[in-house]
Amino acid sequence: MDELDKGLEIGIAEERQGPILAAFHKQLAAWELAMPPVAPLVLDFGLDRFDEVGLIEYWIANELDAGYCGKYLFVFDGQTCPAHHHDEKLETFFIVKGTVAMTYGDRTFEMRPGDVLRVEPGNAHSFTGKGPALLLEVSKPCTIADNYFADPAIPIGGNYRAR
Repeated sequence: MDELDKGLEIGIAEERQGPILAAFHKQLAAWELAMPPVAPLVLDFGLDRFDEVGLIEYWIANELDAGYCGKYLFVFDGQTCPAHHHDEKLETFFIVKGTVAMTYGDRTFEMRPGDVLRVEPGNAHSFTGKGPALLLEVSKPCTIADNYFADPAIPIGGNYRAR
C-alpha cells in the first residue's frame, strides 16, 4: 500500500467530505486557483474535531525512490494542523494564499503569501489558519509512520501504539 492510500484510510470518510470539500472549492474559486487531479486527503487526525484540528491535503507527488514530495495543504480559518515532528523528513513550506500562525519550536509567528519556512527533522511545528490559507509543502518523501504528534490522542503516526 502506498503512503497516500494509508493517508486516505485514516482520512475523514468520503460520505462526510461533501460539505467540507464544497466550502474548500468555494474558497479556491474565490482565489481563482485549481488543485491537481488527485483524491484529496481530508484529515481530522482521528479526533473528530475537523473544524478545530484538521486540514485538506492534495498530494502532487510523493516519490519515495526519487526522494521528494510536493503537496498543497489547506486550513480553514481557526483550523490547526497539530504539533508534530518528523525524524526523517525535511520540509519547506511556502505560503500561497492567506495567513497562518506558524509555531516552530518554541516560537510562534505569522506567515503570509510569499513567506518560506524550512523545517528541519526533529523540530516540532504546527500552523493555524488566520482566515483560510493554502500552503505548498516541498519535502523529502512523506511516510505516515514518520509523523510524531504531541497529542497522544491522535491515533496515527510513529508514536501511536494500537490500544
